[in-house]
Amino acid sequence: MFTEASNFVEGVDFAFKFIFGIAMFFLVGLTTVMIVFIIKYNRKKHPNAVQIPSNNTLEITWTAIPLALVLLMFYYGYVAFMPMRNPPKDAMIVKTTGRMWAWDFEYANGKHSQELVVPLKKPVRLNMTSKDVVHSLYIPSFRVKEDVVPGRQTVLWFIAEEEGTYEIFCTAYCGLGHSGMGSVVKVVSQKAFDKWFAEIPKPAAGAAQGLEIIKRNACTSCHSVDGSKLIGPSFKGLYNSKHVVISNGKEHEITADSAYVRTSVLEPDKDVVKGFNKGLMRSYKGTVSETDIKNIIEYFKSISR
Repeated sequence: MFTEASNFVEGVDFAFKFIFGIAMFFLVGLTTVMIVFIIKYNRKKHPNAVQIPSNNTLEITWTAIPLALVLLMFYYGYVAFMPMRNPPKDAMIVKTTGRMWAWDFEYANGKHSQELVVPLKKPVRLNMTSKDVVHSLYIPSFRVKEDVVPGRQTVLWFIAEEEGTYEIFCTAYCGLGHSGMGSVVKVVSQKAFDKWFAEIPKPAAGAAQGLEIIKRNACTSCHSVDGSKLIGPSFKGLYNSKHVVISNGKEHEITADSAYVRTSVLEPDKDVVKGFNKGLMRSYKGTVSETDIKNIIEYFKSISR
């Protein structure tokens, strides 16, 4: 946590320590003065109040010193912050998508990963957007954080200075699964990265492809595949099972067949399984194709036999 894992650590840590040091100095100093004054000017020792005349020198001093300190705090914060807004033109671009409740990282060759893999000592630029609500990508060890906003692109960049695995968090409350929206940055040598980058897995088919689509769209953040209850119904044993759903405010029984799965993907609030909340799942219309839906159905069939 306290290693210089990125190019921003030194500047951010110095600004933090400087501000923290000033805050602690005044906390201890003012607390000490307050205690001394309580004892020295206790009412028992001075029963009659005395008006103290103004002191221009003192007033200028206690105005000028805090002003200078605040300007210094601003300066060191500005010096640490401004480089974060200017990514190098030769930075490696990774398209980053936040969704409830997972991250997706897409590389220049079309490779997708739910973990951010980057080469050592090379600038990396994340072009970020959200598929649903506001998220915020935070890498504590790199001292970088940026909001991820639907409908617009935000940018975060860094140079990883040490090999290793570092945690990624979402720091904007984005719903019930917010606490589980984590991932990692894996910093590897250039040689290891080139090998990983070149390994494009062969496209799966049928049920296997359906599982890949489900993982890529973070469906397993809300729906388990082992029968346990999460924010939404489990996928295990789902296909052709019967459920009580609420449609237009009315309860009725429905069979989870192919038509139901398709409707749930494209119109998730149309038939909501009783006991679960409406409005938590967004429509995937335009995100998944008809072929994708067929593969998802094949996957549901494979875990419902």
